[in-house]
Amino acid sequence: MTGTLRRTAVFLASTGLVLAGVAAADAQMAPPGPPAVGVIEAVKRPVTESNEFLGRIEAPNRVNVVARVTAFLEKRNFVEGAEVKTGDLLYQLERGPFEADLASKKAQVAQLQATLVNAKLTLDRAKALLAGPAGQQSNVDSATANQESLEAQVQAAKAQVDLSQINLDYTEIHSPIDGKIGRTAVTEGNVVTPSSGTLTTIVSQDPMYVTFPVSVREALALRARYAAHGGFKAVVIRVQLPDGRLYDQVGELNFVNNTIAQNTDTISLRGTIPNPSMYRSPATGSAVRELTDNEFVTVLLEGVKPVEVLAIPRSAVLSDQAGEYVYVVGADNKAEQKRIKLGQSTSTIAAVTTGLSLGDKVIVEGLQKVRAGQAVAPGPASALIQSSMKASAEAGGAADGGSKPAGTNP
Repeated sequence: MTGTLRRTAVFLASTGLVLAGVAAADAQMAPPGPPAVGVIEAVKRPVTESNEFLGRIEAPNRVNVVARVTAFLEKRNFVEGAEVKTGDLLYQLERGPFEADLASKKAQVAQLQATLVNAKLTLDRAKALLAGPAGQQSNVDSATANQESLEAQVQAAKAQVDLSQINLDYTEIHSPIDGKIGRTAVTEGNVVTPSSGTLTTIVSQDPMYVTFPVSVREALALRARYAAHGGFKAVVIRVQLPDGRLYDQVGELNFVNNTIAQNTDTISLRGTIPNPSMYRSPATGSAVRELTDNEFVTVLLEGVKPVEVLAIPRSAVLSDQAGEYVYVVGADNKAEQKRIKLGQSTSTIAAVTTGLSLGDKVIVEGLQKVRAGQAVAPGPASALIQSSMKASAEAGGAADGGSKPAGTNP
């Protein structure tokens, strides 16, 4: 009896192991469920239209200071690199020879004026004698001619006085504009002449120009986009500095060149941007400003008013050799591939011009598991994606410092 019970127990144990193995095999062979994906609806959101160009900062006024007379340079009256005002004395040249020349010319005028006085007396006497028998018309004519000749000589001598005064004034070289002065090319004790070249250069500081070339094709697109909305007033200029910082001042576009560069097929645009003082330099006592003449910058030409675009998260956009595409959840919860074209986009929002419809459920998470025609298990996108879209919408699409050109890869 005991043997029978033992055989029964062994049989039951073996049967349990077989059934467990069959259940495990069935579990392994069961098809997996559809992959879970996060989706978000394509909606219209405000995006700031922006175009990016390479440009330079230029001073509106630039003066190369040169000598107008030949003389020794006696004194320099400015600190190199400082800011100067209109009329500030920059250089003092030797004045002695010019003062002596001016005095000589004034003496010549005085001498001629004395001679002219005598000529007038002679003419008066000749006219008085003409009324009597001793008077002759030829004497009157000769005296008249002599007086007029002396009058002309006096005028010429006065002109020489004026010229000598001008040359004397040129011994003091003053600043013709407000601006920042550069280094001096000539030091005290040297002779300077009009052919010595530039002594120093002054460039204006506030405001500054920002110039940038635009391809003709893009210029036409900009005109079509903004001409009906105010032209120059429909855009603003922002500047990204060489270290990547976004300059805190906003400029305005005010000039488009009247010719196209043949070698590059571009046209030059120019705007004006403020360049206020940040602080005073301890070395020169002059204002330190952010923008510098000839500085290389990135120019962002932005629309004043955001535009409503069909927007999706940038992370949802995929690309291949044929262009950009997204996956959407279609009928029966199956993934569908849709080819799209991008408009003005930011680093977080992709503006879609064609390929999507309002309300399409775009897959933004779990894309690595999705294939076209595959069933998926859709659910709301993560809170991070939702908050990013919301923040970008509230900032008018400019929360990341400006829009990117169309077609920029995510």
